[in-house]
Parts: sequence; structure tokens; C-alpha cells
Amino acid sequence: MKQSWKPGTVLYPLPAVLVSCGATPEEYNMLTVAWTGTVCTTPPMCYVSIRPERHSHAIIRRTGEFVINLTTRRLARATDWCGVRSGRDCDKFREMGLTPLPAEKVCAPIIAEAPVHIECRVRQILPLGSHDMFLAEVVHVQVDEAYLDPETGRFCLEKADPIVYSHGEYFALGEALGHFGWSVRKKKSGR
Repeated sequence: MKQSWKPGTVLYPLPAVLVSCGATPEEYNMLTVAWTGTVCTTPPMCYVSIRPERHSHAIIRRTGEFVINLTTRRLARATDWCGVRSGRDCDKFREMGLTPLPAEKVCAPIIAEAPVHIECRVRQILPLGSHDMFLAEVVHVQVDEAYLDPETGRFCLEKADPIVYSHGEYFALGEALGHFGWSVRKKKSGR
């Protein structure tokens, strides 16, 4: 038997990311975002949705740039903390002991401790209701070499122990179930 619920956002789990922003070290900030995702391959585009009252919203609106930093089990406390504290009241980088470093293509900093940094330029801001969607083009990506397989060069994000957000809780990702296309791949004959 199924229950009927009122319409709501029950599409979970979602990536729990730290979005960094700011044009100068004096205004660098970061906030936790779960409303994020990929929207296009060519050109590479993604989005973050942020409430207009959030401190980072005004910074991103003004600069037109931000960085999506993927999070890990090691960054779980900072991920939660940066989602409930405001950059108006404190320096989140200092409070969480995280390191802002210059990005390659945007003014917003990367978070050194994160395994992946997705540098973005806002293409469009869509007011949607409770949140504004910042639709952005990905202009550069940096990955931590510690997670590259030395033999194949494959990026092994699973070794970073990424986390996701689901219904008010954070979870570490579990075991791999298969690679893209594994369900239709032909088996090699043993002859």
C-alpha cells in the first residue's frame, strides 16, 4: 500500500557540497548546498539553488562566480556547520580550519581540503520561489591527485569517502554496484 503526500522535494539523496564565493579574501565565504546538480554536457553546466536571504546569495549575484567543492566524510562537520552558520557573523574558513586557495579561472576561492573543485560562471539567475537557481557554466575543474589511480589515471572519488544529504541527514556513500552500461555489457566467452 502507498500513502499520498502533499507535493514536496523528496528526490534524495543529493550531493552535499560546499559552495565557495567572494572576490577578495576579506569577503570569502562558503555555504552548504544540497540543491545542486548537472544540467548540460556541452557546454558543461550545473546549478546551485540558494535562498535569497543567505549571505552568499548576494556575493554570487554580484560577482557572477562560485566554486562547487565536493565534500567527504572528513569534511562532514564543516559541511553541516557551514549550512547552519552565516558568513555575516563569522569567518567560516577560519572557524572550520579550512584553507581558501585561488581558483584557476574564477575569483571565488577553492577549498583546499576538498577533493574536487568545479569553477563556475553564472549564466542566468532564475527566481523560483523559496530559492533562486544560479545556472552556471563550468569553466574549470580541479581534482586532488591523491585520488588518481597511478596506473590508469582514473579518478577514484570513492577513495575520498564522499557524503550525500538525505531528508535532513548526511550519509557516506556505500559500495559500488556496477559501472555505467554494466547491465547490457556482453560477457566474454571462455573459449
